[in-house]
Amino acid sequence: MEKHYSYVLESLKDNRLYYGMTNNPDLRLKQHNDGRVDSTKNRRPLRLVGYEEHPTKEAALSRERYYKSCRNKNYILSLFKNSLS
Repeated sequence: MEKHYSYVLESLKDNRLYYGMTNNPDLRLKQHNDGRVDSTKNRRPLRLVGYEEHPTKEAALSRERYYKSCRNKNYILSLFKNSLS
């Protein structure tokens, strides 16, 4: 069964956040940093703030939408404060 993830990246160029979903967070981060994603190619380099695993693609998409609905960057960052330490 395929795993699905929602993830948050931060641009080291402009400190803006990017939200997405994928089935392979490591590969997706590489694609972003290689400039193969139009929405982030001018904001490189990017760092992975964190990701969450979900049982379905729909659940991952729902979580991505939740991230996007949050207007407070510090709140989003706090969700992942200890996830990649």
